[in-house]
Amino acid sequence: MLEEKNDNLQEADGKLGIDTTDSIQENAIEETLGTEETTENSVSEKETAAEEITTEDDHQDALDAITNSNAEEGEDETLKERHDIPMQDYDTFSLDALVDELKKLIQTDKVMSVKDHIEEIKKSFLLQYNHLIEEKKEEFNASKQDPNEEFEYHSPLKSKFDEYYNVFREKRNVHFKHLQTNLKANLENRLAIVEELKELINPQENIKDTLKHFNELRERWKNAGAIPKDKYNHVWNNYHFHVENFYDYLHLDREARDLDFKYNLEQKQKIITRVEELANETDISKAFRELQDLHRIWKEDIGPVSKEHRDVIWNKFSELTKKIHDKREVLFESQRANEQQNLEIKKEIIGKIEVLGTEKVNSHSQWLVQIQKVEALRNEFFAAGKVPSDVNEETWAAFKTAVRNFNAFKNSFYKDIKKDQNDNLNKKMALVAKAKELQESTDFGSTTPIMKQIQEEWKQIGHVPKKYSDKIWKEFKDACNHYFDKLKEHKSEENQDEVAAFDNKKAYLDILRAYQLTGDHKTDLDAIKQHIEIWKGYGKVPFSRRHIEGKFNKILDALFEKLSLSKKESEMMRFSNRIDSLSDSNDTRKLDNEKIFIMRKIEEVQNEIFQLENNIQFFTNTKNAKKENSIVLEVRKNIAIHKESLDVWKDKLKQLRNLNQE
Repeated sequence: MLEEKNDNLQEADGKLGIDTTDSIQENAIEETLGTEETTENSVSEKETAAEEITTEDDHQDALDAITNSNAEEGEDETLKERHDIPMQDYDTFSLDALVDELKKLIQTDKVMSVKDHIEEIKKSFLLQYNHLIEEKKEEFNASKQDPNEEFEYHSPLKSKFDEYYNVFREKRNVHFKHLQTNLKANLENRLAIVEELKELINPQENIKDTLKHFNELRERWKNAGAIPKDKYNHVWNNYHFHVENFYDYLHLDREARDLDFKYNLEQKQKIITRVEELANETDISKAFRELQDLHRIWKEDIGPVSKEHRDVIWNKFSELTKKIHDKREVLFESQRANEQQNLEIKKEIIGKIEVLGTEKVNSHSQWLVQIQKVEALRNEFFAAGKVPSDVNEETWAAFKTAVRNFNAFKNSFYKDIKKDQNDNLNKKMALVAKAKELQESTDFGSTTPIMKQIQEEWKQIGHVPKKYSDKIWKEFKDACNHYFDKLKEHKSEENQDEVAAFDNKKAYLDILRAYQLTGDHKTDLDAIKQHIEIWKGYGKVPFSRRHIEGKFNKILDALFEKLSLSKKESEMMRFSNRIDSLSDSNDTRKLDNEKIFIMRKIEEVQNEIFQLENNIQFFTNTKNAKKENSIVLEVRKNIAIHKESLDVWKDKLKQLRNLNQE
């Protein structure tokens, strides 16, 4: 037994001197008195010997766990407070969340209480960050144009992490430096106390003075402070040996010794009572931490008990310790089961990524879907939690390999389309050059359609390499905007002229309404033509006021009707006026639409004439058709009307074509 193995206190007779003969005789008497009992129990003792050894071995694991932890926390008291901060599964945190958590933890003054947490955060952060860097580097290598270009990646998040971690490291170094100084001084102090204990056994000194000195040394020992953990057990065992030696060989008076034994027994019984309560505590981790403190008190603060109680009370304490330790192992086993479940989840995620690394897709949009799938699986992987430590590196390596293979597969696709992107780049650069060439043009009528056309062509061209995309788009946009800003200014200037033209035409309508024909056909026709030329000379009116053209045409129609012009002449004059208006507006689109409309009308009239002529043949080819009846005459009349209309439409088309040639 670790704590009580040296508690072999012997009965003292109250004398100050050390009489080895008397001690031997007393021991002999004790052995003689115990012979009968020993003989009677010898068989049972042999039968239970193996069982006792096994029990002690089972208990030893629990005791060693507590002793080692106490040795570590004995070196640095701030380590005890690490248990007050829950250790989270930092592998499930995002990079941003890890940095935020690190920032929060470094604000504590007791730096060692968060040491384990910060190291876990660092491990999780670097795993994710290094994986991100690998992906960025692979993307860079797949897309770089210049073979001499070096990969660079700067992350503000990584800079923040380094800044916070450096704060922790500086605090930790200051703490270590201060701690080492104190540990060394405390160790020397405790060794000095042990040396003084050795010198306590002095037959010439008064027992009361010796006891007083002994109690002073015990009090000094309690307050001596932390020592290096690698010296903890050795120094404590040395101290405990000399404390027991003081009890065993100094021959203290029986009353003083028994009072001390009684007090120590009461204190240890209180500890056992508390440990019995802890054995039923639902928070196993909390119970185990308090058990550590109770072991330290039992071991360091409370002295031995009488021989008759020491094995019993220690065995009880050990059994309860083993019970709590076993419950803690069950908790760890449950955690290991969760880690195994997390491992299965991560294996499944890795398998899905491996499948995506073999699915061939043939478009950028499809690859974007694949990339989103892998990113979602990547997030699931990090959120899945810890796996058993013995397969952690293997699992992480498999994950990185799966992602790397997917990226390589993806990059092979983009390498194939890189040539197309370079071709697109050349096409867009040609459009940029053309837009820059035209951006200062003032021939708005002919330049505007061209600028609109190259904008449409730009939209039809596919992607270009990302590193050039923003630059050439800015150049193209700036050139187009420069031109259309000038066009807008020009139109603003034109608007003033159009308003003036409207005012002039509005006033001229009154003049035209008052005009009276002379009765001479030629004179009146020339006068009407002159009115038309004056009207056209005023120029365009604002688009919102173009209704004034309709009023002018109504007056012309009335004049043409009075002039008794042929329908064809009247129609052609009105058409000429309309075409002149369209020509003045430089609206080539409307002229083209007018041309298409006329060509369709010509086709319709020709088809109608063809149908009517077929109908005529049906009636005239019959045997009994002696003369044309009223139906035939009506058909022939319609044919003549359609042919006249066809001539008008053809003249209109001819006039339009002549205009285009000009």
